[in-house]
Amino acid sequence: MPHLNKVGTALSGGSAGEPGSRSPLSRLRIALTVFFALDGFMFAGWVVRIPAIKQQTGASASALGLALLGVSAGAVVTMVFTGRLCRRFGSHPVTVLCAVLLSLSIVLPPQTHSALTLGLVLLVFGAAYGGLNVAMNSAAVDLVAALRRPVISSFHAAFSLGGMIGAGLGGLVAGGLSPAVHLSLLTGLGLLVTAVTGPTLLRHAAPVPEHTESERTESERTESERTEEGTEEEGAVPRRLDGRTRRLVLLFGVIALCTAYGEGAMADWSALHLTQDLDATPGLAAAGYSLFALAMTAGRLSGTALLERLGQTRALVAGGVTAALGMLVGALAPTAWLALAGFAVAGLGLANIFPVAIGRAGALAGPGGVAAASTLGYGGMLLGPPAIGFLAEWFTLPLALTTVALLAGAAALIGYAARNASAVPAESTRPADSTRPADSTRPADSVRPAEPAHRPELARPADE
Repeated sequence: MPHLNKVGTALSGGSAGEPGSRSPLSRLRIALTVFFALDGFMFAGWVVRIPAIKQQTGASASALGLALLGVSAGAVVTMVFTGRLCRRFGSHPVTVLCAVLLSLSIVLPPQTHSALTLGLVLLVFGAAYGGLNVAMNSAAVDLVAALRRPVISSFHAAFSLGGMIGAGLGGLVAGGLSPAVHLSLLTGLGLLVTAVTGPTLLRHAAPVPEHTESERTESERTESERTEEGTEEEGAVPRRLDGRTRRLVLLFGVIALCTAYGEGAMADWSALHLTQDLDATPGLAAAGYSLFALAMTAGRLSGTALLERLGQTRALVAGGVTAALGMLVGALAPTAWLALAGFAVAGLGLANIFPVAIGRAGALAGPGGVAAASTLGYGGMLLGPPAIGFLAEWFTLPLALTTVALLAGAAALIGYAARNASAVPAESTRPADSTRPADSTRPADSVRPAEPAHRPELARPADE
């Protein structure tokens, strides 16, 4: 049975079985957790100052929405190329570089005085933000495979925790510091954290489990045999995923998009809704996203226990329904305090839908499924805010925010409709084995070591 002995050798100079061989992996996990938290902290610091920057630029709701589209455009364009950069230079150096760019670009929005210039500088900010998210998640996937533990949710919890702290501190200083001073301080803090934590990533390449090399060798050998024999034997490693698997991955990507839409909308519009529609003070308005992020953090930290108790489908459906009800209250509440309660409920509901959707896409199609669903998910997070802006201009901001509830309900319905999808394993990535039951029917701890380590927990029957 193959083991991950390459990881320990590559990182520590010893075999994987030695006691100290996991220490470098632990350091990498801590460093990545810090970068996830920094990403959430910086982004939250920006979003809580959007009302002040809107006033500074004199932009209308639709103009602000169009300017915020710069974040989406910059991020989407960067996401297309970041994967290639990670393959060429490694995900760790790209993560550090994007963290530096994010820290430098966050100081630009307060220097603008029109919606046009705001949109242009947000292109740069969005490019750094999108690149950092892709690079961090690529590094996290490699580390999860090396650790052979489903710890991916802990990274997303760190992002939420960073967002909560960033929004909370932003609310505290909103009345005393201008956006320019506040975001300049964030630039200094981001560069300092990157300087302290970045070397850990730069010293170590991303760990590569031995099974990855073994599967690549087997794939090349099988392809060579098929070429020599002129036939394609049953059970050989196919070169592409079948159409059904692609459609299912797309389906889970849509679920991720629906829920990430709500997270992006809350980040950019919750504070403005509280100040503009409910006459909340700047500090109380900043608490909206802070409570939302706190609820998401708590939900993700308890996500493993929730999934074990309810199963993936029930947890997904319950989360979607809870988020929909919470956002209806948050968007239509007559008072700021009731709206805050609704935002907290929505955060609890949305907390684990994104990780479940990404994980089930990975169980079906491996790392390719994770990448495809993640791209759709982050697209929803980045495209949601400008969509809310246009809807707010055509209707009202409270009605525009109800679309978050609508999409959360849609995610619950899609999740229930796809409840049996994980009953079909991602057999297209490895030779078929007719002597074993499907992977999705085996317990998580019985998955063969040669299979990707991020699949086991998410490969249980979806409706258990």
